[in-house]
Amino acid sequence: MSAENAQSLTLVQAVRDGLYGEMERDEDVLVMGEDVGKNGGVFRATQGLYEEFGEDRVIDTPLAESGIIGTAIGMAAYGMRPVPEMQFSGFMYPAFDQIVSHAARLRTRSRGRYTCPMTVRAPYGGGIRAPEHHSESKEAFYVHEPGLKVVVPSTPGDAKGLLAASIRDPDPVVFLEPKLIYRAFREDVPEETYTTELGEAKVRREGEDVSVFTWGAMTRPTVEAAEDLAEEGIDAEVVDLRTLKPMDTDAILDSFRKTGRAAVVHEAPKTGGLAGEIIATIQEEALLYQEAPITRITGFDVPFPLYALEDYYLPEPARIKDGITEAVEF
Repeated sequence: MSAENAQSLTLVQAVRDGLYGEMERDEDVLVMGEDVGKNGGVFRATQGLYEEFGEDRVIDTPLAESGIIGTAIGMAAYGMRPVPEMQFSGFMYPAFDQIVSHAARLRTRSRGRYTCPMTVRAPYGGGIRAPEHHSESKEAFYVHEPGLKVVVPSTPGDAKGLLAASIRDPDPVVFLEPKLIYRAFREDVPEETYTTELGEAKVRREGEDVSVFTWGAMTRPTVEAAEDLAEEGIDAEVVDLRTLKPMDTDAILDSFRKTGRAAVVHEAPKTGGLAGEIIATIQEEALLYQEAPITRITGFDVPFPLYALEDYYLPEPARIKDGITEAVEF
């Protein structure tokens, strides 16, 4: 990629760039939420959009999550493509009824007469020393609901491409942005608008000994752990799922059939987390390739802790290494 057609962006800048590109491309796209307009969003993900596109397409709303999503559903049903922002994913619970009872069901309820092309953006996950309700990882809530798609990017390039694909999708998408890595690193991102197909995983590191499945902010420490293990003679393959629904089961099974061993890394609590779904899929479809129990390297089954214990709660390279090693040495 040449410097002429790429720009070095952080993940949150790539989100903003993706929004700008889609709003410029399609006048039916609009953003709405608390402080997204004049203030540019709490993380500045919408900075400058209000000045560029005006108050009719960058809408500052009251602090009322259910109202924000309910309004967006109505707009989507009648042909617009709203992108409502929840300031933090932990604030989505008042809007949960609107998302699962109406957005997810609109196509089925109307027998295809109406769809809901709405993308709900939300910063999610821990690691930034935030107060209560700011650090949850509840992606499994939304994956469980038929009618929703769920996307979690881990790089700036994916954030822009996956966001564009989500906005263009005819059905509702929950787009969870790992705020721990909003400004953690930069990469070259194409200046032009582009899409990254939903439902396709990405192999971040190829390996032969064990498959490690992860997403979002856990991707970088997982790759770091895999690189460390390579120096110890363990060749781990790291698969970044990117889209949790639809999940790329072909990529999961192809990797597992190659290695016969696996671990799953996510920051959500272990019980009811998506690691269990991934493991069940492997058991159903590739059991005869399995050589060892599959390990889960996750957050703990407790409310997300504050400050002093936050780093202990989140999987980090040392704990990830231990979990991968356990799968290999069984």
